[in-house]
Amino acid sequence: MIPLSLSRLLAIAVALTLSGCAVGPDFQAPQAQLPAQWRDRDTGHAPSLPVDQEINIAWWESFGDPLLSTLIAEATDANLDVQIAHQHLLQSRAALGIVEANALPSVDARAGYTLSQNSQAGLADPSGRNGKSSFNLWQAGVDASWELDLWGRVRREVEQSGALSQAAQEAQHGVVLSIRAETARNYILLRGTQNQLAVLRLTLDNANHNLELTRMRRREGVATELDVSQADAQAAAIEAAVPPLALRVDQLMNALAMLLEQPPHALHERLSAIGPIPGGPVRVPVGLPSELAQRRPDIRQAEARLHAAVAGIGVAEGDFYPRITLSGNLGLQALQLNNLDSDRAGMFGVGPALRIPLFEGGRLRGRLRLRKSQAQEAALIFQKTVLRAWHEVDNAMTAYQAQQTASASLQRASDSARRALRNAQRQYAAGASDFVNVLSAQNAVLASDQARVSTQAAVSLALVDLYRSLGGGWQSASRPAVTSDTSASP
Repeated sequence: MIPLSLSRLLAIAVALTLSGCAVGPDFQAPQAQLPAQWRDRDTGHAPSLPVDQEINIAWWESFGDPLLSTLIAEATDANLDVQIAHQHLLQSRAALGIVEANALPSVDARAGYTLSQNSQAGLADPSGRNGKSSFNLWQAGVDASWELDLWGRVRREVEQSGALSQAAQEAQHGVVLSIRAETARNYILLRGTQNQLAVLRLTLDNANHNLELTRMRRREGVATELDVSQADAQAAAIEAAVPPLALRVDQLMNALAMLLEQPPHALHERLSAIGPIPGGPVRVPVGLPSELAQRRPDIRQAEARLHAAVAGIGVAEGDFYPRITLSGNLGLQALQLNNLDSDRAGMFGVGPALRIPLFEGGRLRGRLRLRKSQAQEAALIFQKTVLRAWHEVDNAMTAYQAQQTASASLQRASDSARRALRNAQRQYAAGASDFVNVLSAQNAVLASDQARVSTQAAVSLALVDLYRSLGGGWQSASRPAVTSDTSASP
């Protein structure tokens, strides 16, 4: 039985460990320097406007495209970058469990047998025989040790490891957000390219029709050989633009397959049918600037890393203080195995151990200066991360409205170009205009239609960038499926 004085000593040690103040500064969550409201803009005649309302977490659903929502869900579950980030999170939690175990006593059981023989000139046998006689020694018992965290060094280590685990979790959230946004971007680019290709092929059909019509008029003596050559050159130029766009469609389908961890051409059957370019809602909720620091995973990760750096100062300061370790053992010892359970075989030992750093060659002070500098760096990184997030949101809002204005103007340009083409064709058929006017009008239609489709896609891409910059989307992330052993997770 442990003596009463030892019980009191343990009770005092526990009280000091639990109630003692931890060395080093306490972490204070930094305040993100953000405006109270987003900057007002001249919205003009933009059909879709940002509003200060709670953002839609599942922002991809606002595009109203079920296939897009399905692809994003599949990418979230299957993407290997998401699963790698999840493994990093499990590793950080396992590391936290290891550090937390340092604050607990260590208890080991032991048992052993030794056949010994001392030298004749050395120690005598415990039985009184000469030194050359051998003897058996049977032992069994329990050893325990516990470092008293009187100064809070171990608690700071646990705090530091916990903050790093939080940073790993925010890194996973950031990967989920990026994968979802990248899937949406590639899908919108695919739809935009497919529609551009459709416009190009329709224009090619019209150019081939004009070529046949010009050849017929040449046989009738109405058109010239120059008109035929010009029509043929235009048709060939349009035809040459088809393969690069078709290649781009194939590359975007493979890019989506890569995000879903599928082999090349795995999505071609699902995506080959041309669909409309997803458009955004009439009102885009963007929330308040003060909420940005709670939504953006990069800001949350920067704050967690700052927390870990501040806790690291406490760990470094704790190395300057003495370390007190309580150790004890309780067991049995006998020369004969059948005597191991006798009353006389009992043994125990208990006592504290003190370790005081006296000379470390400047190692401890250098480590403390390093940790303080790392904390200052983490604070600067946090400030820069917040400022960058603010810029990204502001730029995304501006781009979204600018692309909408450009899209409306290009729609008018496309309508006017088509009217001009019809007039040029009528005048040429009536003999009141040269064929070069038809070619010029047809080129204008192709250019305006291509630009119109491209800008429609750019509007949706700007909206994806806005959603990404606002930091929405990771909150609804489901835990990815992991095939490897995750039993290390606490």
